[in-house]
Amino acid sequence: MIEILDPETQDICLRLIAAAFLGLILGTERVLAHKQAGMRTYALISLGAALFIVVSETILKESVAGASADPLRVAAAIVTGIGFIGAGLIIFKEKTIRGLTTAAGLWVTAGIGIASGFGLYAIAVLGTLLAFLIFTLVWFLEYGVKKWSGKWDEEM
Repeated sequence: MIEILDPETQDICLRLIAAAFLGLILGTERVLAHKQAGMRTYALISLGAALFIVVSETILKESVAGASADPLRVAAAIVTGIGFIGAGLIIFKEKTIRGLTTAAGLWVTAGIGIASGFGLYAIAVLGTLLAFLIFTLVWFLEYGVKKWSGKWDEEM
């Protein structure tokens, strides 16, 4: 039986909560940018990635034949699965591509979930901070570059 106050269970809960919360932060920015994939999507992607890692680590610890098991294979499978989700988000229409940043954001969010799942909180928080800065501050930089080069008027 799982004890709630067991330090191992608390660690697992912290990993999952951290993953969901960090995904939620990135999803909040996407909502503010009026994108379809928002808070729930980003939180679920991050939580799901962390959950797969936590489950694989737990099975590895409890398995007698765990020597051949490898949680890193699970991480690789997560990256592949998110690639399929991202591919479904990318839309080519005439001369424009839509959904590329959202797909990349979900890919990074899965990485944040993987880091949280492994208990690498500093990496997960730094990844979230950097992704958030790219979503927000780099948008202004990109806007300025496009406006300076005349490409902004072509896209609008």
